[in-house]
Amino acid sequence: MSASQTEPSKELLDESLQGSPTVVSGIPSNGKKLYLESYGCQMNFSDSEIVASILNEAGFSTTREEDEADLILLNTCAIRENAEQRVRTRLRQFKQAKKHRPQLVVGVLGCMAERLKESLLEQEKLVDLVVGPDAYRDIPNLVDQVQGGQKAVNVLLSREETYAEISPVRLDSNGVTAFISIMRGCDNMCSFCVVPFTRGRERSRDPESIVKEAHELFEAGYREVTLLGQNVDSYKWNIDNKGQIKNPDEPVVRFAQLMERVAQVNPDLRIRFSTSHPKDMTDDVLHVMAKHENICKYIHLPVQSGNSEVLKRMNRGYTRDWYMERIDSIRNIMPDCAISTDIIAGFCGETDEEHQDTLSLMEEVKYEMAYMFQYSERPRTLAQRKYENDVPDNVKSRRLQEIIALQQLHGANRTKEMVGRTYRVLVEGTSKKSADQYFGRTTHNTVIVFPKEDAKQGTYVNVYVHDCTKVTLLGNITQEPAEA
Repeated sequence: MSASQTEPSKELLDESLQGSPTVVSGIPSNGKKLYLESYGCQMNFSDSEIVASILNEAGFSTTREEDEADLILLNTCAIRENAEQRVRTRLRQFKQAKKHRPQLVVGVLGCMAERLKESLLEQEKLVDLVVGPDAYRDIPNLVDQVQGGQKAVNVLLSREETYAEISPVRLDSNGVTAFISIMRGCDNMCSFCVVPFTRGRERSRDPESIVKEAHELFEAGYREVTLLGQNVDSYKWNIDNKGQIKNPDEPVVRFAQLMERVAQVNPDLRIRFSTSHPKDMTDDVLHVMAKHENICKYIHLPVQSGNSEVLKRMNRGYTRDWYMERIDSIRNIMPDCAISTDIIAGFCGETDEEHQDTLSLMEEVKYEMAYMFQYSERPRTLAQRKYENDVPDNVKSRRLQEIIALQQLHGANRTKEMVGRTYRVLVEGTSKKSADQYFGRTTHNTVIVFPKEDAKQGTYVNVYVHDCTKVTLLGNITQEPAEA
């Protein structure tokens, strides 16, 4: 996962990615039940759907009730320390539960599993099994080992595993939107990021399997897919890491070509993607986005810092000027495209002047939305080995609050600019605040709430925006044509 998939603030992240249980019903089982919690990024949630599919084949149905589970798995995030602490708290609760239910099996999956396997298994004795992101196929065997009286671990990383042929179980699905994982791993080695060590090298999934999954989802009634990867725009098929073609008889497929093929599945299948690395965001991708109406006009382009020297210490592979050239290209090719970002406050050695450069870049871009954090040192990263975490916590907090305040101003202004326009909106479900209203998102990823009238979930409607809050549009269904 790239830095853009660091742990977002709770109010910006879908509840299903914050450690809530996931469930699917109506699946034949052997009587055993799985309780599964997911933490962190969208990739983790997508991985949980793969895990549920694998365990479904092994006879496990899923449940929302941890008290009735035979197997409890936590799919974890290691990007920030507080994410790990939340997982540890849950594991201690499950450890207490095992005193009354000795047959209960508790395991940790994902990024924390690889990083803390010895501590979780042997020192703290919080879990029975530990499974890394590339070893999910082995979970049924590992569960059998645990039930045989052994601790079980598999955190081996792979250069090949993409789970391409596994049909994910759509957990807690609204039947309208779904994830499609197109690649795994990361080669970028940003100095603050632990992901290359926990998820391994980049490898891209067979494009035919991706397009096939998109077709199947559309036939099943889904109307939006999000293409997922640590760095989706570095997707490449039939090309090695040196840029050489592997098989002359097969086509070369990069992200732009893949996205176009998915967009061509059906014009009523809306396409999103996450997450992009600025150095790989090519004009080819932007032209494909502009060409197809069903590819959403929204790009998450993590900047992390507005100062070139800080970016160099972060090993991001671009300068401020280079990043702004990418922003200019987006604006030129898609003038109405929404852009969001990630920003880290207080990275190693950051001065007040370098912090001011971040604020000035924000003023230039005026992002629709941002995930904002203060720097948290992670073990095994280049930053831990090479730099001193020397910005005091109170300074980090002050800088972060300045970033948040500026982004809230920009975000609110961007939302206000959308009032008075009509948008084509996919009806995703009933609003959490009112049973009489639906919610959906514009092509720019802005949430919009409107009275249900006669609309149906999973269909498109045109909605005129008459008002807004700071982050949400308020509207009514209209027969007038949509502007976007």
